[in-house]
Amino acid sequence: MLKVHSIESFWTQEWPWIRFVLFLQWCFFKCIYCHNPDTIPINWWKEMEIDKIVEMIKQTVPYFWTRGGCTISGGEPLVQAKNLIDLFKKLKKENIHTCLDTNWCLWNKDVEELLEYTDMILLDIKHIDNDWHKKITWQENKNVFNFLDYLEKNNKRTWIRYVLVPWYSDQEEYINMLWEKYGKYKCIERLEILPYHTFGEHKWKELWRKYELHWVAAPTEEAVQKAENLFKKHFKEVYVR
Repeated sequence: MLKVHSIESFWTQEWPWIRFVLFLQWCFFKCIYCHNPDTIPINWWKEMEIDKIVEMIKQTVPYFWTRGGCTISGGEPLVQAKNLIDLFKKLKKENIHTCLDTNWCLWNKDVEELLEYTDMILLDIKHIDNDWHKKITWQENKNVFNFLDYLEKNNKRTWIRYVLVPWYSDQEEYINMLWEKYGKYKCIERLEILPYHTFGEHKWKELWRKYELHWVAAPTEEAVQKAENLFKKHFKEVYVR
């Protein structure tokens, strides 16, 4: 069984080609700009059987053929890694491409086994500086970068996503630090810049929670272009989404 928040059976944004996307419930990070804060708590979810999910995904195969596949997002999917192993094993038997959209906040034997059946990783990097990372997520970033080292060592296909937030993650010195350290990693196929937006702010209000970044505006075109130019110095493919 998986604790599921929502499902998109024909998703063409953010993930490679056409995807069946399963959004799972629960996340250890508490990102202050999260646009889906309703996925963070453990108590809002519906349980779904693995076999039922597999059948739903198989029905969408004619739409994506060999180019698309299934992406597990969240929340944070690795919280339910043990049950995802069974799902991914069955998807691989059907020759369905598997992808994890993760911030990599934890590591255990279940996660390591899950990677054996994972074709691709979408890794969210919030900040390379640990103090700033804690301001953004309330968690340290050690596991994130240890995991990136693991992906490089095991040659696991990876896309990096970086949310560009004015005052929080747009500092030139830290962007330079990121590409100087990881820009040569062969596992990283591309880096995507996600300009900060406030589309999810209303959800925080609906949950009766304070939105900490109500005073922060979206980055200007000049700021996004500057970040893109910095990243392009070493990452071979950089895209602004």
